[in-house]
Amino acid sequence: MSGRGELAVAVLGHGAIGSVVAYALHTGQVPGAGLAAVVDPCPPPPPLPAASLDQAIDRADLVVECAGQDALRTAGRAVVAAGRDLLAVSTGALADAALHRDLLAGPGRLRLCAGAIGGLDVLAAAARAEAFDRVTIRTTKAPDALLRPWMDEDQVARLRAAAAPVEVMRGFAREVTRAFPATSNVAASVALAVGDWDVVEAVVVADPAASVSRHEIEARGPAGRYRFEVANRPSPDNPRTSGVVPHAVLRAVEVLAGATGRFA
Repeated sequence: MSGRGELAVAVLGHGAIGSVVAYALHTGQVPGAGLAAVVDPCPPPPPLPAASLDQAIDRADLVVECAGQDALRTAGRAVVAAGRDLLAVSTGALADAALHRDLLAGPGRLRLCAGAIGGLDVLAAAARAEAFDRVTIRTTKAPDALLRPWMDEDQVARLRAAAAPVEVMRGFAREVTRAFPATSNVAASVALAVGDWDVVEAVVVADPAASVSRHEIEARGPAGRYRFEVANRPSPDNPRTSGVVPHAVLRAVEVLAGATGRFA
């Protein structure tokens, strides 16, 4: 842990998201925060400080999960149990109610990163006033980004041969998030923002013409009606995630490091 008043940050994962986050922290691009460790099965090259999870927890004030839902399930409990704060990017893992309870139990604090989605602040504020009647999130991506191992041959062929938008799945946010763990963290984030997994309907659409990842959110409740549309370009290193996500992580770290003049 840092002794210089600087937030010591360990990054879990060194893929399309984690590599950008780790480099920015290592090169001093986040005032008030520095890189303490990178945890990944394929350690990053020097001078980035590779470490085991236990070593990273020992060195860090904050552990940032950038490695997917399985990593959050595997490592999250150890992080908060050690009294370290945890910033979760793969919010879809919190569809597991037991995991969510454990991560909230502390003593470390669970923080959530908005990632590829916007408008969560106003949704959370409106839900705090009074519960929503209905919330829908419609996610549209290129077919290849939506292929999953559980799909049978007919489903895969249907997606690959699609000449127009195809609805792949529709259901409650918890169900859809579990079915598409690499692409539907946004549905989980909306559900967590409004505080109700069962009021959020998630729709996943494959569009062969999609050059961006599009998320359309519509919400209706006593506090008002809200509609947001976000269209992110995919990461050049991983088409299943949006290129903006590592920068959302870095912004969250800036806020946690005490940056002033920023929206909370």
